[in-house]
Amino acid sequence: AVSIENAKANVEAEIPHWDFEQTKKEAQDAWNKQLAKIEVEGEEKDKVKFYTSLYHTMIAPNLYSDVNGDYRGMDMKIHNIGEGKEQYTVFSLWDTFRATHPLYTLIEQDRTNAFIQTFLRQYEQGGLLPVWELAANETNCMIGYHSVPVIADAYLKGIRNYDANKALEAMVKSANQDEHGLKFYKAQGYINAGDESESVSKTLAYAYDDWCIAMMASKLKQFDLVKTFQKRSENWKNLFDPETGFFRARVNNGWF
Repeated sequence: AVSIENAKANVEAEIPHWDFEQTKKEAQDAWNKQLAKIEVEGEEKDKVKFYTSLYHTMIAPNLYSDVNGDYRGMDMKIHNIGEGKEQYTVFSLWDTFRATHPLYTLIEQDRTNAFIQTFLRQYEQGGLLPVWELAANETNCMIGYHSVPVIADAYLKGIRNYDANKALEAMVKSANQDEHGLKFYKAQGYINAGDESESVSKTLAYAYDDWCIAMMASKLKQFDLVKTFQKRSENWKNLFDPETGFFRARVNNGWF
């Protein structure tokens, strides 16, 4: 992502021997070490399913910084992260905040810190936490601001090698923008079907993310924010139809 020179340096650092069999062995050893983080017992077919799924959780996010610490930021400028740090990419957060990132808090705690440090650099360079980031570009292809639950989950579990106050600041900024139906969500406590597509899903996603902000703010003793976002987190009630037991789209004061 930076230069041909850096790409060559990465290759020279990772496979200086240029030996196929050795590279194959090193890859096998690396995967065995990763997959051995969880041991399961059972029938072979079930173990195949489990370890295939575990393998899938380890394909992304991808390392985005070079061996010399260079990486391309959300501002499209070249930055250097410094020795011993890592920048990541491919945060498909709508897909991963529910289960994959909570798994990482158990088996990838160091990388969870690195992921959140990456979020905060992306916030500094791009103005917002990532929604669905790909190669230092924000795709905005899914809903919610699901960096928020990833950060809150990690922080409440004691994974805290980053600036927590800056993280909370970034979380609040994501919640207080006007794009993607948030203007209506903030004004009336839900999104009308006529205001924005995916109005029910977006309302529920925002309400959950707001609850996570309230939990993070509580730990940081930011009680005004706790009050604000605890109230916002109850907006799911505005789209729940007690007669059907389902969430439904609304148009003004009636059901769609």
